Order: sequence, then structure tokens, then C-alpha cells
Amino acid sequence: MRIAATIFLTDRTISPTGLARTLEERGFCGLYLPEHTHIPVSRETPAPMGGELPEMYGRTLDPFVALGQAAAVTERLGLGTGITLVAQHDPIGLAKQAATLDHLSGGRLTLGIGYGWNVEEAADHGVEWRTRRELVGDKMALMRALWAPEPTAYAGRFASVQASSAYPKPVQPPRDLGGGGALYGPRTLLGGAAGPKLFAAIADHGDGWLPIGGGGLTESLPALRQVWEAAGRDPKSLQVVPYAVQPSPGKMAHYAELGIEEVVLQLPSATEDELLPVLDGFAQYL
Repeated sequence: MRIAATIFLTDRTISPTGLARTLEERGFCGLYLPEHTHIPVSRETPAPMGGELPEMYGRTLDPFVALGQAAAVTERLGLGTGITLVAQHDPIGLAKQAATLDHLSGGRLTLGIGYGWNVEEAADHGVEWRTRRELVGDKMALMRALWAPEPTAYAGRFASVQASSAYPKPVQPPRDLGGGGALYGPRTLLGGAAGPKLFAAIADHGDGWLPIGGGGLTESLPALRQVWEAAGRDPKSLQVVPYAVQPSPGKMAHYAELGIEEVVLQLPSATEDELLPVLDGFAQYL
């Protein structure tokens, strides 16, 4: 089982370069970074974990800039977003960012995407909350058109692009979508709670699922696999990567029994001196 890590990197924590070097030296397979452009101080949306929202949410570094630094000082470490808030991006620019990072890192990017939870943050980007899933689906389709090997146009309800020359292309080869279609772009994992809408989106334009916290997989995996195979996807190609996990030997053994091949462990948002003992404790899972 491959072990990656995620952390809220901020202006007060360990640097991206320092953490990336440390993770690669210790044998971690990847570094995943979350995204928040800003956190409106006046909001009605409750924090996803309950209680007060930790300060780190409003201090988070831009994941693509930070991962670019991490790529420059490592050779093997996977680079992931966990998650990119696609609805809040211009998809043409985001397609260029992701393809550039993937190209410069030699194909190490995993694009973790999701729909977000902070209504006020999304509203400042012009996102209408009730249609955000459709918006993300449209923007991802546009990005896949720009990543295609030949100039490809896309016209959707929320986004469109002319057939264009768009380079660099992501390094990963296309994946079979079933029915003759192909999935272009970096490895793409969708985050979110289990449910029919999310599972349909994963089967339509993803390589797999980033279940936050990694709970309830015994019940949810069969449902996801059913949707995946009904869409004509190869059963062996589905990737499920438990994300932001607080590990224990029993939990990790359970993931192994389920056939999970990669797990992303949660690191505290902290300085280098504070993080090193945590990484020492995680060594038992590597």
C-alpha cells in the first residue's frame, strides 16, 4: 500500500520544498494540498468538522504554486490537489495550470477535484450553489477538450471553447471510458460524500474517488463499483484513495483487505519541528 500525506500548508507552516524533500526521503509516495482562495469572515456555512473554522483555512497556500515548488526539489514524489475547487476557476486557465505542472513534473500530477462546501466563498467567484455540480461537469469537459491530442471544441451550458492549439498536454495516456470514449488529462479523483450523483460523475469523467476521512467504505464501495461497471468502465481500473485519514493499524489493515492501494494521511498544519515527530509516528505504515 502506497502512503501519501496531505496538509494545510500556510504562510506559518513548513515550506513546500522542505516538506516535499522530507516526504520523499522518508518513502512517502505523494503530497496532496487543499485549496481555498479566501474565507469570508461573515458566513452562514457551518465548518465541515463542526465548531469554529480553524484559521489555517484562510491562510492556505495556492496548491499549484506550492506543488510546483515541491516538484522542483523532488524526483519521484506524487503531486496532488485535495481538492481543486473547479467551480471557482476559469477552466481554460486551470487546464493550462494542470497540464503545465504535469508536464514539468514528468507526469506526477493527480488532480483531485470537488464541489466545495463554503457557499460564501463560491458566491464571491460567481458560483450559483444549486448548479455547482453541473458547472463542474461542464468545466471538466472543456478541460478534457483542451487536453485532447487534436484540437477539439466543446460547447456546454456553462462553458465552451473553440477547437484550439493547447500545449503542453498532460503526460498520462488516455484511459478507456467504455463505449469508445477516452479520458484525457492527469489522473483525476473526485472528492465528496458517497451518493448516486457523485458516483455517476466518477464513472463519467474520473479515475476514481477520494473519500474524505475514509469511513464507511465497506458499504459504499460495492455501490460505486456497480455504477462504474454499468458505465462500461474496466473494473480493474477504479481507484479509491482514502483521504485525510487519521491512521491506526486496524484501519490500515481494513483498507488493505478492501484492496485499497493508496492512502493519504492527514498531517497537522505545523512547522518542521512540530511535524517531524508526527512523520516518525507514521513510519510504521510505510
